[in-house]
Formats: sequence, C-alpha cells, structure tokens
Amino acid sequence: MKHTVSQLKLDSGAEGLLINVPDASVMTFELSFRAGEYLVEDSKWETPHLMEHLLLGANQFIPKARAFQAEFEKNGAYNNASTNAYDITYEAECADFEWERILHLLLVSISKPLFLEDEFIAESGNVKEELASRSNNHFRHLSLALKEKYGYVAKTDQERLKLMKNVKLADIWDHYNKTHTLTNLRFVIAGKITPNRQKIVKALIESLDLPKGNGRPKLPHEVPKKLTSPLLIKNTSVDTIYFYIDSFLKRKLTDPEADALGLVNTMLTETLYSKILGTARERGLVYGMNSGYGQSYESSNWWFGSQVMKENIVPLFQIIKEELTKVFNGELANDDVAEAKQYSLGRFQRSAQTVAGIMSGYSNRYFFDGVIEDYYQVPDRIKKIEKDTIIAVSRAMFEDGIWGLGILGNINDDVALELKNQLKGLWRLK
Repeated sequence: MKHTVSQLKLDSGAEGLLINVPDASVMTFELSFRAGEYLVEDSKWETPHLMEHLLLGANQFIPKARAFQAEFEKNGAYNNASTNAYDITYEAECADFEWERILHLLLVSISKPLFLEDEFIAESGNVKEELASRSNNHFRHLSLALKEKYGYVAKTDQERLKLMKNVKLADIWDHYNKTHTLTNLRFVIAGKITPNRQKIVKALIESLDLPKGNGRPKLPHEVPKKLTSPLLIKNTSVDTIYFYIDSFLKRKLTDPEADALGLVNTMLTETLYSKILGTARERGLVYGMNSGYGQSYESSNWWFGSQVMKENIVPLFQIIKEELTKVFNGELANDDVAEAKQYSLGRFQRSAQTVAGIMSGYSNRYFFDGVIEDYYQVPDRIKKIEKDTIIAVSRAMFEDGIWGLGILGNINDDVALELKNQLKGLWRLK
C-alpha cells in the first residue's frame, strides 16, 4: 500500500511517526514507553506486566474496566498491550470513522488510570492464568531459560509465577509514575492522515496529562556469555526433544549485514526446499524447523531450533553442521541466492498489504533504537545483497566463539554433551 511517513517531535518531549496511507479504511495506533522488566528489581519482576493489564481498564473517564472496554469496542475497535524486557506498548485499531474517539480513549487510559484494588486482584489472577498456560509451551520455556543463562534480562514463566506474590498495588503506581512520562513516549500512528487530522493528533498528544520526565531510560548493558555446558531441562513427560542452538556476535549488525543474514536464513530454513529444513524433510527427520536473528543494544544473535524425535536429532545436527559449513566455505550457488531474493521480495510485498503490516515495518525498529526505516528501499536492499556479504556475515556470527545449546526433553547429561560436541567445530573459524 502506498504511504508517506513524517516524524513529529513535540514540545512536550514526546516523539513519533505518522504514516499516511491515503486509501486506508482503518487507523492503527501504537504508543510505547521504555518501561519493561529491566527497570524493576528481580523480586518485583511482574510489576510491568501487571501494570500493563491494569492500565487499559478503569480510568477517570470511565471508572470500571468492563465499561471502558464496552465503550472502546462498541463499533468493533480493538485494543491490546504487551510487555517485554525493555518496553510496554499499547495498541489499538479502529474504523476510520471513529479514529479520533478511539485515540482519545487510548490517551485517557494511559494518562488517567485508577489502578483499582479490586481490578488489581482480578488481573493478578488473570496474569497467573496467562503465565500458567504459557509455562506449558516448551519452546518458550527453553528460550527464556537460555536467555537468562546467556546473561540477558529474562525469566521463565515458572519463575515469574513464584515472584507474583511480591508485587503490591503500590509497586504498580511507583513504576507507572517513574516510566509513563512524555519524554519517554514514542508513538506510531498509521491510516488516512490528512493535514487536518495531523493537527488533531498533534494537539491530542501535546495535551496528554503526564509529567515531562527525564527522557528515555538507557537500554540495559547485556553482554552474552558462552555456555560451558549445554542447558538441559529434563522433562520425562516429553517424548520429543526441543532444542535451540545460539551463536552471538559482540556488536550490532549493519543494515547490509542484517539484510544478508536474513537472506541466508531464508536459504537455510524458511521454505520446504531450503538447505537445512528441505534436506531434513526429504530424509523424514523433522516436521518443521525455524531459525532467525535478533539484535540487542550491544550484540547480535543467530539461532536455530526445532522439535525432533530422539533418534533423529543426531542426523539433523549433522545436516545443520554440513550446511553451515558450506556457507562458511562460500559454497553458495548463484541460482540459490537469486531464488532466495525472489522469495524475500514476495514475502515483503505480502507484509505491506494492510495498515497494521505497514506500521509494524516501522514501529519495531523505531521503538528500539529510533531508526526510521525507508520502507520503499527494502526491495532494492534485497536485490543488492551480495554473495560475499552473505558469507562474511555468516562467518562473523560464529567467529566470536560465544554460543550455547539448550535442550528440553527426556535425555541425560551425557547425551546433551555429545550433541554439543557434535556442533562445536562450527566455532573454530579463526
């Protein structure tokens, strides 16, 4: 969808992006504060999450959570919120005809919450249910346990459940007052934004009744640590093996490097004809497999993970090792690179078919490090990816020697160690 982007830096200290999509019939909103778990002590870990649950509830305009939701949703509008280690983000989507009413309600909920005792008790129960249900997700459990082991800001859902009793209503208020300030606010709004609507948006956010604050809190200092032994979570009730392989680079990637790593990731696991997943499927070893890359403030991570039967994990690891070694050695066919580019271009085009899809193409990066992506340059960036860059960034992701293996399932320490030893040659690149 065609769109234009403008940045607003308001006198209040808030900053954001307005994405004008002239043909849009909906308006989407994301408002984010750096207010995640890294800003509270470990014993109060669930404070940001509980606050997020409470905030889109009773407020000075409508002093009852259910009544607020009824008013918000009466014309089919949607709202939600999410908490992670760094941020709390509030989101909404509505029909174009009621965008101003919905934005007003969203801003009221953010600036005038009541945090009622009875709703705190109710949402505490709801959060417990949420964490309990998530704790049955073995991929999530293993991923969070690994992040914590590597030294990142993370706790498993099982740990979080035990810590919930430490959070009091006063902690909610304290965290809210410290984090929900104008200079800590970043927003992205997408839809049909005419010049007049831009003035209304600016006026509504400028008038937001929050303290000015002291800017955005700095992101945490997270330096990944190599695991000297595999992280093994033993679970005798699980018949298959869940695993993650992680490798870290002690710096952020440049945009061309990130583009190249994304492309080789596609070549290895993202399709049923990819080098790792396609080969493993052809041999009947695994139903599905994923990989991906991510970046923190000071490091980059490339990971591979799957759920596999015990008898198939050794041959699967062999395929992973062989295909990565081929990449390191430059054994990439030009036709394979070209096909991966075509696939990536098509996937990008599909992602840009909705207002929400366009907005997410900007908001994640903007909230993280303030960078405004040039959406229209993405196809050219994909086309310009060079084979040499793919090889170089793939090798770089393994050259610092910081890595780890996590396994969840019914296996013993000796088997886990054998699996680690099967992989360790990948990090002998220097």
